[in-house]
Amino acid sequence: MPCPFPGMDPYLEDAAYWASFQHQFVAGMYQILLPGLVDRYRAKIGSRSYVTELTLFTSILREPHTEEFIEIRDRADGRLVTVIDFPSPSNRTTAAGRASYLETRKDTDTQRANAIEIDLVTQGLPLLDYSRDGLPEYDYAVSVARAATPGRYEIYTTTVQKRLPKFKVPLATDDRDALLDLQDVFRRAYDLGSFAKTIDYRAMLPMEVKINVPNRDWVEAVLRQQKLR
Repeated sequence: MPCPFPGMDPYLEDAAYWASFQHQFVAGMYQILLPGLVDRYRAKIGSRSYVTELTLFTSILREPHTEEFIEIRDRADGRLVTVIDFPSPSNRTTAAGRASYLETRKDTDTQRANAIEIDLVTQGLPLLDYSRDGLPEYDYAVSVARAATPGRYEIYTTTVQKRLPKFKVPLATDDRDALLDLQDVFRRAYDLGSFAKTIDYRAMLPMEVKINVPNRDWVEAVLRQQKLR
């Protein structure tokens, strides 16, 4: 069964599904992106690890996290060209997760590489500090920061009711961009993760998912229409 929604599935933001979804999403992106890269580049999957702590009465619950992202490097000299990162709910809601994510971003900027953030998380606080003035109301966003124009962002937005966007992946300044269709990546991740079989669509959407009331009502209507309620 395909995903019941036209774009992102908000149920995947639940902690029960997110880690598996993130892994499948990065793997799917790698597989789709790789054929579009000319021989000048090579892509690899990198990762970061950290531990979050939650105080429970008299004990501390420590939870390890490992998150993957994609590096595109120049094949000749290994120079970092572009990083495509995919923040998690933990990045947006915990101090350790935020610090780890921003360290990856800082390292990207230090190497003067292009940086892309694919943010499919609604809970917590945004990780990047750029002006949202003039942007439409949105649930999900892709931000592209080119090394050649520091401080400027190309923003692609969408809502839970619409498909995920296509966007341009910058490479070396003397090379043309690659085009990536995020909806194709999502479909592959959803299918490979068998989420149609594991997500309980009879359950209410978790309150941690911060979409507005009209969009929550729309989610419920879609599930009823497809007889998943």
